[in-house]
This record gives sequence, C-alpha cells and structure tokens, in this order.
Amino acid sequence: MQLHELMNPDYADNPFALYRKLHRQGPLIPAGNRIIISGSHAVVDALLNDRRVGKNYMESVRLRFGEDAADMPLFQGISRMFLVLNPPDHNRLRGLVMKAFSAREIKPLREMALTVANELVDALAAHRTCDLAQAFAFPLPVRIICRMLDVSESDAPELGRLTSALVKVFDPQISPADLQAAADAFSVLESYFSALIVSRRHSTASDLVSLFLRSGSDGDRLSHDEIIANVILLFLAGHETTSNMLCNTILALHDHPQELACLKQNHGLIPDAIQECLRYDSSVQMLYRTTLEEIEVAGQLIPPGTRFFLSLGAANHDPLVFTSPERVNIRRHEGRCLAFGGGIHHCMGYRLALAEMEVALEVLLTRLPEMRPVTAGVRRNHRANLRGVSALPVEW
Repeated sequence: MQLHELMNPDYADNPFALYRKLHRQGPLIPAGNRIIISGSHAVVDALLNDRRVGKNYMESVRLRFGEDAADMPLFQGISRMFLVLNPPDHNRLRGLVMKAFSAREIKPLREMALTVANELVDALAAHRTCDLAQAFAFPLPVRIICRMLDVSESDAPELGRLTSALVKVFDPQISPADLQAAADAFSVLESYFSALIVSRRHSTASDLVSLFLRSGSDGDRLSHDEIIANVILLFLAGHETTSNMLCNTILALHDHPQELACLKQNHGLIPDAIQECLRYDSSVQMLYRTTLEEIEVAGQLIPPGTRFFLSLGAANHDPLVFTSPERVNIRRHEGRCLAFGGGIHHCMGYRLALAEMEVALEVLLTRLPEMRPVTAGVRRNHRANLRGVSALPVEW
C-alpha cells in the first residue's frame, strides 16, 4: 500500500472499505522506505503510549510536501504547537497551556454550551428545514471558543473559514492549491491573533489569551509566537474537530434507527451513545509517529526513524477488539475508543468536546425530536484526516 491510497475519494463516503483493507493486510503494512501504516487497535494503542515513539513533524512535512516546504511560515508556525512536539519541549508548552486551560472549569462551559445551543435552535424554530452543519454544528463550538478567547463572535464565521482551510495540512497529502490556501489562512490567523495578544499584554481578565500571557513564572513564560501557534491550535481543535464529530454522530444515529429510538426514550444514554459514535465514525482519522529508537512491534524489530501512519478509524473498527464494528451499539462496553488519541498527546480538550456534544444532542433530541437528515443532500468534506461533512440538510 502507498500513502496516496489513503486519499482515494471512494473512501470519503465509505471509509469502512479502507478499514477492512488495512485489517486484511495485517498489523504492520509497508508503505515505502521506513514508512508503515497500521490500523491494528493493539499496535495503534501501544505506539500512542510508548515514549520511545514520538513526533518528527518537520520530517513528516518534507516527506509529504517536499524539502522546501519546511521553510514555509505555515509549517514553522505549526512546529511551535505542543501537538507536534516531543518532551521536554512538549511537557513545557502543554503544561503552560494546560495551566491556563484548566482554570476554565467544565461546568460553566457546559452551561455556556447549553445557552449557545438553545440560541441556535431558537433561530431555527420558525423553519422546517436547515443545513445542520452550517446552522448548528459549526457555530456551536466556534462561538464557545470565541467566548473562551474573548474574541468577537462577529469574527467567528471568517475565523471558522480560515481554520477549515488550514486544517487540510493535517491530511497525509493535499494538492498544491490547498497547500497555498492553508498557508494564506495561517498568515491571516497569525496576524489576527498577534494583534489580539498585543492588546491583552497587561490584561487581568480570565479569557484564555490573558491567562496564557500570565501563565508560568518570569523564567518560563509562553513567548509571543508560542501563544499565537497554540491559540490557533485551540481554535482549530475547538471548532473543526468538534463540529465534525457532532455531524458524524447525527448521521450515525439516524443510520441506526433502533439505537436512535432507544436514545430518545432514555436520554441518560447520551454519554454512552457519543462514545460509541466517536468509535464508529471518528473525526480524527490519522495520527503520525516516528520511532526514536529501535523497538519491537507486533513481533517485528522496527529501526529508529521509521514513520508510522496510525489509522484511528481502522483501530476503532478492529474486529479483534469490537464485535460487529460496522454497527452502532450505544450499549457497547468493549475495547477503548481511540478517537481522542492516547499517551502524552491525548486530546487536552476532550472533556470540553464531550460536554459540547452531550449538550448539543440533548438540545436537539428535546427540541427537534422529529429531525431527520435529507440523505441525498449530505456532502462529505472529502478529507483523509478530519472526517466530517460540508453540508448536512435536515428537516422536521
């Protein structure tokens, strides 16, 4: 198998065919010189938690986009995100960011999500149809992250558009046009948040930007460029992935009407239903890792510098772990869902994402119980990594 096969457009509408193909080819699939693809739950879970395996972001950039790409401001900026760093730099950055992020407790954020979700449904009340992606799933998390950053919500649509362009660089391969669009989007976001940081330099407020500026001691604070990079990361993660997860969940439940009917009768099952739908159709499909030293994986010795493309989607469908993996079962209690990754890079905002999704599903089931997708109008976003939709028409 070659990397470009992961971008096959046929898999956009039916990734399960890719998962089955990966499982048939075994736990370790050669894909080039020191390049391995794996969709094995055991392998993916083990590598995510192995400190001998880490990130080599710039090397992955050169592999995917060519030698010159590493000098682009786009990739220089992303290289400052704690998401792509190894210890000790990762520990330092994530610790400082986490210190500020943890200051915002989940309970008031859940209440904020409830307020925003109801406001969005209020705006739909007079209609019998809408594009749920554009009218609800995208605005919900972006308004919440805007409020956390104390960014004007009038800027939210444009910031959302820019992050949607930027996020394509996390796919295994993209077109030159998409790469340029991502570079342009990063430049605009960098300028926007740089000005915002300067304006908050002496702020005593409790928004995340102000907290980042005060995080740490005099000897170890986040630099201006580090704050820019990681604010963009939080905006991207808080917007793009959550909206995709919500749309995927809605579609998964409506594709399994018996499970949806069960959930409508018992809203107490919402947390379990969300975990199962994240397993069934994850937004983040792929993670990248590099061996830092020789390790043994699935009975094979793997040399240092080997690059792994880990398919979270396939791992969450591993038939060795999950019974009938291509079926949603909201009472499933087996295996560990890897939708939020694992190890030191486990998603920092997973509690907020789960809270937003639980609130969103509760509000939709309560206020729009007859809502159903117009299947013919659903449009997938055709991304190999952050899987979701660009259009989700519904009626009620």
